[in-house]
Amino acid sequence: MKVILLKDVKGKGKKGDVVNVSDGYARNFLFAKDLAKEATPGNISMLNNQKEKERKQKQAEVEAAQAKAAELRGKEIKIVAKAGENGKLFGAITSKDIVSELKKKFGLEVDKKKIGMDTIKTAGAYDIEIKIYPNISAKMQVIVESV
Repeated sequence: MKVILLKDVKGKGKKGDVVNVSDGYARNFLFAKDLAKEATPGNISMLNNQKEKERKQKQAEVEAAQAKAAELRGKEIKIVAKAGENGKLFGAITSKDIVSELKKKFGLEVDKKKIGMDTIKTAGAYDIEIKIYPNISAKMQVIVESV
């Protein structure tokens, strides 16, 4: 019997797959636990429509991420911090500081875990990488000025 899996089933397939299983397994286990439904032509067309909708949504997310990355590429952020001799900062500039500066300057919400950088402890110019979406990132420059 052909069934459409509604959830991932170990050893059978992932959610949305159409698989061939025995009648007893389908009726007694998959249907009973709402893990699958019968693969009728109507259900298959509904599945195809749902997959197409998900594909379009993912494409829109990727395009939005690429636009955001293009907007940020090559930009720079200036951060002013107290420093002692030789430009050594009192404290450090962390990804949390970068996130707040991005929000102020560009109105962009970014998770601090998505910023690839080391902790900045001296004044100067540093390159950072912001991961906006899987395989989509933007490189920016952070300029730390001492006061």
